Amino acid sequence: MVYVFLAEGFEEVEALTPVDCLRRAGKDVCTVGIGGTVIKGSHGIPVTADLADSAFQAGDSLEMVVLPGGMPGTIHLGESSTVQGALNFCVSNDKWIAAICAAPSILGARGLLSDKTATCYPGFEEKLLGCNTVAEPVCQDGWIITGRGPGAAMDFALKLVEVLCGKDTACKIAEGMVYTK
Repeated sequence: MVYVFLAEGFEEVEALTPVDCLRRAGKDVCTVGIGGTVIKGSHGIPVTADLADSAFQAGDSLEMVVLPGGMPGTIHLGESSTVQGALNFCVSNDKWIAAICAAPSILGARGLLSDKTATCYPGFEEKLLGCNTVAEPVCQDGWIITGRGPGAAMDFALKLVEVLCGKDTACKIAEGMVYTK
């Protein structure tokens, strides 16, 4: 199961593009709302999450945690004990962690990017403590995948599909969506 966490003020395209692509690839994806099930994005779009954070439990079925950026969504995700618990589970069990835009700063604050290479929204580089930052749309270093921002949402989503389902599946999803780079 892939869990995509949504907090008030999340960047809609960074959250929903991965959900869409991963579901097209046949992955089970669950959106988790921080503080409830109806969460408003940074552009005022209300999204109904599959699950409220109070009902979330990390377990053996967890394959990946996805953290979209956006403001103040990133701040709310970083403050969430549910998100912190999910990250702890991922670190302890070698599970995928994906964060895009401002959300890699959550990983940086926890020291998860120390001695790694990652990307983030321009201006957030200093928050990726001990990290080698690059200005690439998507970056993978070990079990961590980072994305640069809203314009990289499709590349980010397809990278998530690739690591969970294989490169062929990612290419088929891109082709079916008429996505060319």
